[in-house]
Amino acid sequence: MGGIFYGIGVGPGNPDLLTLKAIRAIETADVIIAPKTEKKDGSVALSIARPYLKRNVEIVYQVFPMVTGFADSSEAWETNKREILALLSAGKNTAFLTIGDPMFYSTYIYIYRLLAKEDIEIETIPGIPAFCAIASRFGYPLVEGNDVLTIIPATATEEKIKGALAVADNVVMMKVYKNFSDMAGVLEEHNMAEQAIMVSRCGLVNEECINDIMAQKDKRVNYLSTIITRKSKGE
Repeated sequence: MGGIFYGIGVGPGNPDLLTLKAIRAIETADVIIAPKTEKKDGSVALSIARPYLKRNVEIVYQVFPMVTGFADSSEAWETNKREILALLSAGKNTAFLTIGDPMFYSTYIYIYRLLAKEDIEIETIPGIPAFCAIASRFGYPLVEGNDVLTIIPATATEEKIKGALAVADNVVMMKVYKNFSDMAGVLEEHNMAEQAIMVSRCGLVNEECINDIMAQKDKRVNYLSTIITRKSKGE
C-alpha cells in the first residue's frame, strides 16, 4: 500500500498556531518535504514544524525556483513530483510543509495539481494565514458589519491594485517586500495609509510591526511581510 501525501499549512510562524490535525500528521510522517529557494539555506516552514517532528523522520529539501513564471518551468516541478511519488510508492507517509495555508498563495498549489493527476491519496490540512494572525496579535479587526475585505498581491499590476483599492473597504496587502515604498504611496493616495500596519515575520524571531508606513516607507522589509488596512474615517 502506498503512503499518504499530506499538504500541511504550518501557519505564520509560531509553532503553537498549528492545528491539532497538522501536528498529528507531522508527528506520524515518515518523510517531511521542506520547500526552499535556490538562494537560501534551510526552510522557514520546517523550523516552525520542528518541535513536532519524530526522531527518525526523513527530511527532504526540495528547491522551487522563485522567479516570474516559475510554475511554468516544468523541469524542477517534474523532478520534485517524481521524488515524492517514489517516496509514496515505498509506502512512506509524506508531508509537504508550507507557511500559512496550503491553498493561499502557496507553492503547494502547483505540486498539488501535479500529484492530483496520479493514483495516490492526498490530504490537505489548512493553516492560519499571516493576516489572520496579525489581526489577532495586534487587536486589528479585519472586517465587521457589512465590510468587504479585499486581498491584494503587491506583485499585481499598478492598474489592478489601484482598481481594487478604489472599491475596497478593508484591505490585506500581501507580497510587499519588493515594493513596500511604492505600495505605501499607493495606499496614501487611496486614504488607507493612516490606518495601515505592516508586520514582518509575525510570530517568529525578529517580528516587526510598523504603524506609520509613510514615515518608514523607504525601509527594506522582510519577505514575510503583510499590510492590513482600512479607509480612514470619513471616507
